[in-house]
Amino acid sequence: MCQKVIVVGSNDLQSLYVANNVCSAVEYFRKLGGNVGVAGIVINKDDGTGEAAAFAEKVGIPVLAAIPAHEDIRRKSASYEIIGKPGGQWGTLFEELATNVAVAPPMRPTPLGQDALLGLFSSASTGRDVVLDPATEFDMCGRVELTKPSLEIVYETA
Repeated sequence: MCQKVIVVGSNDLQSLYVANNVCSAVEYFRKLGGNVGVAGIVINKDDGTGEAAAFAEKVGIPVLAAIPAHEDIRRKSASYEIIGKPGGQWGTLFEELATNVAVAPPMRPTPLGQDALLGLFSSASTGRDVVLDPATEFDMCGRVELTKPSLEIVYETA
């Protein structure tokens, strides 16, 4: 059994939804008697928008490293080249990541609820401000709604 989990996520809702589920699973396992924690999160393809860092802060785990969304990293990764060579452009970043993973203690995260997770993102990206209008007969059938007289018989006197 592992003692510490490293979460990898990026600044998108789907990635952080999964990261939040991992935090929930760690807490569930601890309630069953397990001895595991989350050492932190590695932000992959970091575009600088900050949602993953905000997530880490809210759940109470450190950011172990932020790997930038850089074309050189993408190209090297796609061609299976080593990215973090000692003395190379990205060497220091990956050395720091390795050190942070080694020394980070396992922590108990506090998973977010659905609203708190969505709150990390702008309303434009989550659709929070969208108001849905019911479909009309024309929307559904391509024709104008016809009002037909009712066949119902009304008995006013018995």
